[in-house]
Amino acid sequence: MRKSASGKSSQHPQRRIVAQNRKARHKYEILETLECGLALVGSEVKSLRAGRCSLDEAYGRIKEGEVWLIGCDIPEYLEANRFNHNPKRPRKLLLHRREIRRFAARAMEKGLTLVPLEIYFKGSRAKVLMALARGKKLYDKRQAMKKAEAERAIRRALFQRRK
Repeated sequence: MRKSASGKSSQHPQRRIVAQNRKARHKYEILETLECGLALVGSEVKSLRAGRCSLDEAYGRIKEGEVWLIGCDIPEYLEANRFNHNPKRPRKLLLHRREIRRFAARAMEKGLTLVPLEIYFKGSRAKVLMALARGKKLYDKRQAMKKAEAERAIRRALFQRRK
C-alpha cells in the first residue's frame, strides 16, 4: 500500500456516507453485499454531495442484463434550474458482467431481493452498497429485538459496575 505525501493511503480513499437504509437490516436478512457504481447526471451528484438522498423505498431490479436502482429519491438540486433531473428516475448500477450474472442468478431465487444499504462517496465516485437479502418473518424480527435489548441490558449493567 502506497502512501501519499500527506501520509494518507492512496489505495483506499475515505468513504463519506450520504444515506443509509436503516430499516433494511431490520426487515431483511442480509446474505451477501456488493459495491456498485452509479450512473448519475451532474445535478444528482451535487445533490448527493449536499447530503440529500432517501433509500427508504428503493430496491434493485435486473432488466435485460443490466441492474437498475429503482425508487431511490435524490431531490432536485436547486441551482441546476432547467438542467435538473427527475428525482425518482431509475438509475443504472455499474457492475462487471460476471458480477451481474452471479448476482442476478441468486436474485432470481424465490424470496430473494436486491436492497440498497447505503450510498456513499469513495474518493470522488458515488457508490451504492447493494445487498442480496431475504425478508424476515415477524418472529425473526421479534427475536432480533429481544437479543438487542438483552445486549443493551448487559452493557448497562457493566457500565453501572464500573462506577
